[in-house]
Amino acid sequence: QDGPQRKKRKSEAGEVDKQLDILAIGTAVGSILLYSTVKGELQSKLDGGHDSRVNCVRWHPESCCLYSCSDDKHIVEWNTQTCKVKCKWKGDNGSVTCLCISPDGKMLLSAGRTIKLWDLETKEVYRHFTGHATSVSSLMFTTVKPMNESKPFDGITGLYFLSGAIHDRLLSVWYIRSDRKEKNAVMSFTVTDEPTFVDLTISEVKEEPVKLAVVCRDGQLHIFEHILNGYCKKPLTSNCTIQIATPGNDGDSTPKPVPILAAAFCTDKQSLLLVYGNTLQPIIEKVSLNTSESHICLVRDIQKVLSLKTDAALTKVKTPVVNSDTKVLVPGIPGHSTAVKTPASGKEKKKNKRKPGETEESIEERLGALDIDVSKVKTPGGLPQTDSFAVLLVQGLESNDAEILNKVLNTRKENIVKNTVARMPIHAVIPLLHELTKRLQGNPYSASVMVRWLKSVFTIHASYLSTLPDLIPQLGMLYQLMESRVKTLQKLSRLHGRLFILVTQVAASQTVQDIPEVNQTAKLVYEDDSSEEEGSDDEMIADKDSDENWDEDEEKEKEEQSDEQDMTVEKEINGDSDLEPENESEEE
Repeated sequence: QDGPQRKKRKSEAGEVDKQLDILAIGTAVGSILLYSTVKGELQSKLDGGHDSRVNCVRWHPESCCLYSCSDDKHIVEWNTQTCKVKCKWKGDNGSVTCLCISPDGKMLLSAGRTIKLWDLETKEVYRHFTGHATSVSSLMFTTVKPMNESKPFDGITGLYFLSGAIHDRLLSVWYIRSDRKEKNAVMSFTVTDEPTFVDLTISEVKEEPVKLAVVCRDGQLHIFEHILNGYCKKPLTSNCTIQIATPGNDGDSTPKPVPILAAAFCTDKQSLLLVYGNTLQPIIEKVSLNTSESHICLVRDIQKVLSLKTDAALTKVKTPVVNSDTKVLVPGIPGHSTAVKTPASGKEKKKNKRKPGETEESIEERLGALDIDVSKVKTPGGLPQTDSFAVLLVQGLESNDAEILNKVLNTRKENIVKNTVARMPIHAVIPLLHELTKRLQGNPYSASVMVRWLKSVFTIHASYLSTLPDLIPQLGMLYQLMESRVKTLQKLSRLHGRLFILVTQVAASQTVQDIPEVNQTAKLVYEDDSSEEEGSDDEMIADKDSDENWDEDEEKEKEEQSDEQDMTVEKEINGDSDLEPENESEEE
């Protein structure tokens, strides 16, 4: 079942002799291989029809056409001479698991869960049938001609067909009516387990019963004989059950069952070909059919028939040599290291048994023998250490205890958080991330604490997380949470900038208002009536005005209003500049 499913059917076309030896094999990747059984080599490959695994292939009985169905919901009609797709159409809403072509080659049965009958010329649905609760695994017509021979036969009306599904212990028989009233099965066959292989003899005459051989998953073969003559309410049980078992001698007294893998009717319809034993090297045997007995158990010694030798493989296995000095590390509780001792001999095992009169070892001695430091176990002052934090965290995650988780996860010390995450076992990383994600959705206070744990988990266990194939769906909620919070970051930054500008402006205006006003009234006023000093002062002021391009009118107004202090300052300034020799004499 692990490899590609094989469905084979030799073409019976007389016009194309090359098609008689071709085996069509559907693969898991969607291509179909055409293998020549005569040449023993791959003849051609059919590509471009399916996108998913091929579930079933069927040859058309009269032409070189091949029909295939797949998990991609489509049915493809192939031209095997040109190796190209002739027609492709959607067969179901789900995967199409099985196909069967009508005896006249004009109709096609397809099944996923519901069964549909298609007209191959128009590719339209001719009939719908209810089907099974699970995927249909086998479809085949049980009659070639209708039982009522009085009416004219159109090639399909009046025929019966059989269907079986996985995990279904009932094989259903359906009747194709001329009207569309009947959609349910007309009868059913019950078996002991899910059918894995079905073969039947087609009924060609009205009185001839249909013989059905069903191989179940439990390795039993059920034989049914029934004349198809309309509706039957009660499920029909098998006429005969065949099992194969070993003889049970050669030291082993209990017989063991041998699974039957497949069964097929021979052309005389009175004998069976049985395939049983190992799938790697099956045994094929022809058995005459006797349905008078309800249960047949065939005794076969398959050990003598099978040539597979397992002794050679066993000798290649070597046991590693372990020195007494080497110390082997084993996974366990974080902080506890146990030395693995070499396998003891028989004498040492006897010594372990306590003799009568001996005192029993104390717990401290036993802990010492287990290489566990007693001082580490007893924590001073009852404060939880990093080791116990890791153990508590794992216990809280496994038991989903909110009290333990709150005690551990509300720790704000960076060092304890890092050591706890580093010492916790690998299998607890994903449950811890789920718990942190749940708590991040709470109030902002808890979110600020959980971010520290998230940072430690991602930095320490990044290599382990990168190896998980389904990491993205497991962390989907966390991604969405972070994205939604990051989206508001830009808007918050803008708001923060605007508020910062407003606050600084308000603070600056307050500092300006707080500065005390300077008293502008003059402390001392001095007036002098000397005309000479006024003339010299006017000349000096005029020179100053011309040098610095001041407005004369404004300066005159200022000069009249200036006090004695300003006059002395101006004199000092003009004294520093280059003065005329006349002014110097007048000053003197």
